[in-house]
Amino acid sequence: MVMLKTLCWIMRNRTIVPQCHSLAGKKATKSKTRLLSVDDRTPTIFHKHASTATAMEGEETITKVNYEDAVRVLNTLQTNSAVLDKIRKEKGRLSKNSLPEYLDFLDRADITLDDIDDLSIIHVSGTKGKGSVCAFCESILRANGFKTGFYSSPHLVEVRERIRINGLPLKKDDFSRYFFNVYNKLESTKDKFNGSMPAYFRFLTIMAFHVFMREKVDVAIVEVGIGGAYDCTNVVRYPIVTGISSLGMDHTKVLGDTLDKIAWHKTGICKPGRPAFTVLQPKEAMDTVITRATELQAPIQLTPDLSNYDWQGRPMELGLAGEHQQSNASLAIQLCRTWIEEHKASLTDEESDYKRLRIYNDMDSYEGLPSVDCTDGGSVQLAMNADIHSPDTHIQTAPTFKLPDTFIYGLRNCYWAGRTQTITRDNVTYYLDGAHTPRSISACVQWFKQVSAQEERLLSGRVVRVLVFNSTGDRDERSLMEDLIDCDFSAAAFCPNIASVYYGQSSADQANFTTTTERQLKRCKKNRDMWQVLEKESGFATLSSSSKAAPSASTTRFTDSAQLVDSSSNFTTANQKGFLKSRGATSKVSNMEGLPHPNYGAFQENCTDYKESDASDSYRTKSVTFDCIVDALQWAACAKDSHMSHPRPEDPTPPHSVLEADHIQVLVTGSLHLVGGVIKVLDPDIVTKGNVHDDDDIHIC
Repeated sequence: MVMLKTLCWIMRNRTIVPQCHSLAGKKATKSKTRLLSVDDRTPTIFHKHASTATAMEGEETITKVNYEDAVRVLNTLQTNSAVLDKIRKEKGRLSKNSLPEYLDFLDRADITLDDIDDLSIIHVSGTKGKGSVCAFCESILRANGFKTGFYSSPHLVEVRERIRINGLPLKKDDFSRYFFNVYNKLESTKDKFNGSMPAYFRFLTIMAFHVFMREKVDVAIVEVGIGGAYDCTNVVRYPIVTGISSLGMDHTKVLGDTLDKIAWHKTGICKPGRPAFTVLQPKEAMDTVITRATELQAPIQLTPDLSNYDWQGRPMELGLAGEHQQSNASLAIQLCRTWIEEHKASLTDEESDYKRLRIYNDMDSYEGLPSVDCTDGGSVQLAMNADIHSPDTHIQTAPTFKLPDTFIYGLRNCYWAGRTQTITRDNVTYYLDGAHTPRSISACVQWFKQVSAQEERLLSGRVVRVLVFNSTGDRDERSLMEDLIDCDFSAAAFCPNIASVYYGQSSADQANFTTTTERQLKRCKKNRDMWQVLEKESGFATLSSSSKAAPSASTTRFTDSAQLVDSSSNFTTANQKGFLKSRGATSKVSNMEGLPHPNYGAFQENCTDYKESDASDSYRTKSVTFDCIVDALQWAACAKDSHMSHPRPEDPTPPHSVLEADHIQVLVTGSLHLVGGVIKVLDPDIVTKGNVHDDDDIHIC
């Protein structure tokens, strides 16, 4: 196995002479023969679990393999942590040779660049918000009656979320069938390539192209993995349009340690003659975006403010919460408008070499599709804020227009789990956001403060806030947590992106071989240590009552005296002392079966050791590390969520304010994988169900 993985790494990083596959120029005449090619072999593994199933038109009958088996085979393509560290150090997969190497895998899977050219693709890169932009695009275009394909990463609960048709993850049977259509072709040819197989993300990208071709989608919305220029999704030669969402510092060991280096990679998806759009960027990033797009001969425009569109007198509402989603929505509007214009033009002349540089002001002649009337536009100088954009750079602002009903409906009904999402229980509200960069954390904090305060005004009794946090990779924990420190948390739980460590609760979908458990736990301790440093620096270790905001009339938020509960005490001690107070809810095991469920006995109603007057004397956030998400959530919910088990007896006692609270607001952030694990524990169906539009409501939104 070690030898095989070594060979795979060597093949992934070998020097390859680029073949003749220019990413610019006129499309060649294509044959559909390759597009309809099928796998003439049945899966060669797991036969004892297999049964015969009827394949789709154009495919031969194949052996049906269950979804779990497909995911386990997929996981063999994950790169282990040691090899991944070496690849990162040498920037192997993001080198200039990565795309020629990827073309070999496409060829072995019987997919040509001409086949990919036949897909009508919207390609989106960015540091934060690119997934949300794609989700908005998918929702808008589906509301317009188009069959959509959507490829994104990472997944939250199940890997099939990454490839969606009409807003829904692939069905498990479909995922398995398509998986082995591609896998068997690659596996059968690996001996000719020294055993080389594509890594996890590369394989799924190949599979996504395969699925979109077989499903004959009208539009394929493709989110970049990491970077852009050397990302394997960048084999797309003729995107209809490209978009760049907000840029920031992330994946610095791979993309570079400055904004201009990162922007160079992100703008690399632009193609000659293809329209591109960008949201407002920091000055350093914007300069590079404009320069790089010009070098690539891609006309690029700046997206206007969302409020500048004509909403037909209706409220400006989005399906995704948070002010930062407004720029994502505006980018999606421009991408969809451009795609629809191209689609309408292709209906009039499918063989024409359509010029995508034009801005069409009148679309009324095409019956059945929305009319988009441009009402504003032109060139503006980016000089309003020198910290945001360059005073020396000019860029055209894309025109605004009257939003059709279908656009408004798509924006309002967009669903993208794990991003500014709220899950409400009787006595606990979970606020989930997969923010993992300093800028996205800042946006998350702004959203959380707003929505939690709104909820607090509607509640009666005492309300407290608890943080559940993790960060991974090469991200700087200080910059990620600086904005979180003033959210008035009474407790903070730090855990790895591992849903559960209990027997029988592991999931192949969430298996991660790219790191080790030891490394994850060390990172959790590092995160907690930095939290305590930030507390001291911010003066929150001893916070006087005079510096705290006054509570609202309907609720009381209070914090603890550090002396009330010894940090070494546990839940058993707390129960014996009467610190746990029943809220009238019976304890239930959460969605994760087999959780430890201790018998805590009857809760005491009186807490003789607690005095509310002492709570304002000093303030200290109690921070604890846990081995898995389940334990962290049970501790954060503090026996107040009837769907969750009680905390374990050996867990440290939460602060007194949490024990005595009537309602707990739990913010989960720092990692999209962490959010996925939390959703798996709370309610995995909210991810896999997707979002289905009601056709009857589209025109009366």
